[in-house]
Amino acid sequence: MKLKSVFVVLSTAFLLVGCSEENTQTQSQQEMDPQSIKDLVNDYSIGNIDAENASITSEQLIVEETSGEKREYDLPDDEFFVSIAPYVKNTHPCTNHSLTGCQGELANEQFDVVIVDATGNIIIEETMVSGENGFIDMWLPRDKEYEVRITHDGKMAENNFSTYKTDQTCMTTMQLL
Repeated sequence: MKLKSVFVVLSTAFLLVGCSEENTQTQSQQEMDPQSIKDLVNDYSIGNIDAENASITSEQLIVEETSGEKREYDLPDDEFFVSIAPYVKNTHPCTNHSLTGCQGELANEQFDVVIVDATGNIIIEETMVSGENGFIDMWLPRDKEYEVRITHDGKMAENNFSTYKTDQTCMTTMQLL
């Protein structure tokens, strides 16, 4: 009887360890459909969801909770996230955009944004509003080169950028002159 009890206890412990490892993997790498990922990025960006830190690389949304839990979400295979903070006087260096920490100078402002690809096709031509964080968020096709022109209050900035795997998701170098 003792042997059977020991076997049951060890089997249960083994199963629990196996489940906890599976749970850790699920928490570290979350799989969601592309639109749900884009919605999640937007919710962190506009402050609908709080986290200790939420940042976005060219391939992943990385969320760190105040509890220390870290979750990673793969971004859509065919779309690239870029966030642009046009400025007049103040900016900061940035490579991977922090959805919960980066603050641009011009919050809640209207900008005329034109983005053209390398072959001359207009990808975006619209008036966009920066968020509370002063950034304009957008999703563009991956593995392309673009030219962006932003105008605001009679001032303009232009820049070239691309959406390859090694490119940055945060653009803070567009000074409006």
